[in-house]
Amino acid sequence: MRPGTRLRVARLGPADVVRLGGTGLRTRPLRVFLSALGIAIGVAAMIAVVGISGSGQAEVDRRLDALGTNLLRVAPGQSLGGEQARLPFEAVPMIRRVPPVRQVAATGTTSAHVYRNEHIAVGRTGSLDVLAAERNLLPAVGGRVRVGRWLDAATEKYPAVVLGARAAQRLDVYTPGTRLWIGGHWFSLIGVLDPVPLVPELDSSALVGWPAARTYLRFDGHPSLVYVRTQDSQVASVRAVLPATAYPEKPGEVRVSRPSDALAAREATESALTGLLLGLGGVALLVGGVGVGNTMVISVLERRPEIGLRRALGATRGQIRTQFVTESLLLSLVGGLGGTLLGTLITAGYAADRGWPTVVPAWASAAGIGSTLLIGVLAGLYPAVRASRLSPTEALSRAG
Repeated sequence: MRPGTRLRVARLGPADVVRLGGTGLRTRPLRVFLSALGIAIGVAAMIAVVGISGSGQAEVDRRLDALGTNLLRVAPGQSLGGEQARLPFEAVPMIRRVPPVRQVAATGTTSAHVYRNEHIAVGRTGSLDVLAAERNLLPAVGGRVRVGRWLDAATEKYPAVVLGARAAQRLDVYTPGTRLWIGGHWFSLIGVLDPVPLVPELDSSALVGWPAARTYLRFDGHPSLVYVRTQDSQVASVRAVLPATAYPEKPGEVRVSRPSDALAAREATESALTGLLLGLGGVALLVGGVGVGNTMVISVLERRPEIGLRRALGATRGQIRTQFVTESLLLSLVGGLGGTLLGTLITAGYAADRGWPTVVPAWASAAGIGSTLLIGVLAGLYPAVRASRLSPTEALSRAG
């Protein structure tokens, strides 16, 4: 070296910094694995919560698209005397006259109960209702037959019955042709329905034809619920005129609701639960960050000889800080990537088990990895500053 030449500090390139930080991780694989596992669990929890919630919402949207949000439910409310009101006989044909209305179908409540045979105790009803049903009910509410067939022009006049999904499960009856004891008469099972998401009251009901209910079950003919399908663009306007249309004399005794609102409310409830679970995932991620910080502090204490030697060979304090911050970032990044993959697999497995579409928002993955990098910087900053403040002589003297 020529006299008077100033020494220049060698600069570490990005590849050198990453290689140097990775060397520190490779020398302590078990500790690195456990620290990264803490980060991965927190990220996986957050990704899985967001993914499962997103998949559930996608399923709700898919079902609403299939079932439609244009179904309205007309039911009797309370009379001025506090008693249960009744819809008039003419409610269904009057509603059918409204121009935007596409389909109208009704059910009527009977006093009968359904049993597997005549020897079952009268009080053991299993909370199952027997409803009179119009034969156009199933297409109006978007229902489907799982086994057998639905009521038609012939079977609605005779003692034939169709069971809802939950009713069939409670009675343990699924085979068409099975006889059921209803209202003191034998009825023949002709079909079992799939669950009807928009009209869950049908799931726990035994459905008989409207004429058969009047003949065999002393049904009075008053509709208890009327289901109305209307044009998508006219739902609000039809909803406004339905009370006066269904019961012109007493429109205040008519309640109109939209079943799809219940699904939307359930989706909002699940969103609130998602927020709570995200908080728990954030706590787990914070605990993982504390683990990374603890690992880095111990790493600084154990690697004093290395720090002293590097400082003696000319490494600057900034290079020492960069080395340990990079090591902390790499450790957190490994946990973040592993947690993102694990959370995605959990979401996919759960969604596949429930028959849902798998949805993992890109922002959730980006937020998971981004939060781990932030935690890596924060967790590695103090140990890095502490390491950079060690003088070469102090570090080497404590090595022994």
